[in-house]
Amino acid sequence: MALGIWISLFLYFALMIAIGFYAAKESTANSEEYMLGGRDLHPAVAALSAGASDMSGWLLLGLPGALYLSGMSEAWIGIGLLAGAWLNWIVVAPRLRVQTEHYGNALTIPEFLANRFPSKAMALRTLSAIIVVVFFIVYTASGLVAGGKLFASAFGELVNFAWMSDYAFGVWFTLGIVLTYTVVGGFLAVSLTDFVQGCIMMLALIIMPLVILNTGQGAGFGVASERLQVIDPNYLSLWDGLTFFGFLSAVGWGLGYFGQPHIIVRFMAVRSVKDIGKARNIGMSWMAVSLLGAIGLGLFGRAYAARNGMVIDDPETIFILLADLLFHPLVTGFLYAALLAAIMSTISSQLLVSSSSLAEDFYRLFFNTKASEPQVVTVSRISVVIVGVLAAWMANDPDSQILKLVSNAWAGFGAAFGPLIILSLTWKRMSGTGAVAGMLTGAVTVIAWIQLGWSSSFLGGPGIYEIIPGFILAWCAIVIVSRLTPSQGEFREFS
Repeated sequence: MALGIWISLFLYFALMIAIGFYAAKESTANSEEYMLGGRDLHPAVAALSAGASDMSGWLLLGLPGALYLSGMSEAWIGIGLLAGAWLNWIVVAPRLRVQTEHYGNALTIPEFLANRFPSKAMALRTLSAIIVVVFFIVYTASGLVAGGKLFASAFGELVNFAWMSDYAFGVWFTLGIVLTYTVVGGFLAVSLTDFVQGCIMMLALIIMPLVILNTGQGAGFGVASERLQVIDPNYLSLWDGLTFFGFLSAVGWGLGYFGQPHIIVRFMAVRSVKDIGKARNIGMSWMAVSLLGAIGLGLFGRAYAARNGMVIDDPETIFILLADLLFHPLVTGFLYAALLAAIMSTISSQLLVSSSSLAEDFYRLFFNTKASEPQVVTVSRISVVIVGVLAAWMANDPDSQILKLVSNAWAGFGAAFGPLIILSLTWKRMSGTGAVAGMLTGAVTVIAWIQLGWSSSFLGGPGIYEIIPGFILAWCAIVIVSRLTPSQGEFREFS
C-alpha cells in the first residue's frame, strides 16, 4: 500500500477526531447541546449535514453499482430522491423547526410526537422509539457493510489476522473511528464532520467521472456512449425495461425523506426558521451535483471497464477499483476518504439519533424520570456504543447488498413516520389514536411486504417497493382513524 494513501487517510481520521474533541468543548454541557447542538446550526452546516447523513455509502457504492449493472433506468431512484428532498425542505423543515421548540422543546422525534398528542403520549413515545432503534440498527449495518467492503477491496493485503477477516476488520475499524468522535462530541461533532465529509464527497463525485471519461485511448463522452450502446442498445434509456410498478418503486424512494429521523432532526437544529430557505438552496445544490456525479460514475465506469476488458465481480466496488487504478496514491487516499466520509457521516447520525431515543425516550421516561443533564448525556454516550456494536454484529455477512439493506430501512422509516410527520405538522384534526394507527400500519406493512416477497414479485408480476403500500396505507389509517376519534384540540397555531 503506497505511503501517499496512508497519509491522506491519516489526515482525514485526525481531522474527524479533532472535530469531535472541539465539539465536546463547545456543545455537550446538557442534553439539548449533546442531542441538537443547542439548536444553533449554521444553515450551510445543517444543509450538508442533512445531505451527507442521508446519502451514505450507497451514493458511491450502491447507486453507481446499480447503474453499472442495469443502465440509465436506475437513475430514477436519484430523481425520486431529489424531488422528495426538495418537498421535505418545503413542507417539513420550517414547520418542524417551529413546532418541536414550542411543543415542550422536544429533542427527539418520539418526544415531539408525545408532546403533540398528549392523549397518546406514552404509546407514541414508546412505539416510535422502538421503531427508531430497530430500523437504525439495520440502517447502520448497511453503512458498516460498505466500510467492510472498502477495506476488503482496498486494504485486504494488509490484514492478515487469523481470527479476523479483512472484511470484519473494515467493519470494526469503521465503527471505531465513528464512535470516537460521536461519543465525545455529540450532535455538533456529527454535524461538523458531516459538513466536511459532504464537501469531500462532492469533490470526489466531480473528479472521478471526469477522469474516467478522459482517460486512455478512445476517451470522451461520445466514445463512451457508443461503447455503452454496444453493450446494450438501450443502456442509456431512462425507460428501457421499466414497468409502471418499477417506475413507482424507483421514484417512490422520495417518499422516504419525510420520515427519516436522522435527516429531519437537522431541521430541528437550524439556528432559526428564517435560515431554512438558505439551507434548502445549499442542500439541494449539493445533492443535485452529487447525484449527477454518482450517475456518471456508474455509466462511465461501465464504459471504461468494457474498453479495458475489466471483469468486475461486484459492481458496487467500481469506485474503489477505479480510485486505485487511475489516480496518484495521494489522490487515491483522498477518494478513499470520500467513501469513508459517505459511510461515516450516515453511521454517526444514525447512532446519535438512536442513542438520543434510548436516553430520552427510554431511560428518562421509564428508569429515571429525575435524571440530571449529565446523567442523560452519559446514557446517550453508552447507548451510541451499544447500538454500534449491535449493528456491527448484524453486518458480519460480506455478501450483504448495501442498496438492499438501505432500501429496507429507508422504507421502514418512510412508511412509519412519513405520513405521521406530515399530517401532525399540517392537519388540525389529526388525533393521537390516528397517529398510533398510522405508525403501526406503516411499519407492519413494510415488514410484511418484505417477508412475503412482494417487493421482488407481486401477483406474478414485477415487485413493488415496500414503501409505496406502507406510505399509502399509513396515510389512510391516520385519516380514517382520526375522523373517527376526537383530536382533543391538540394542534396549536404558530406564527
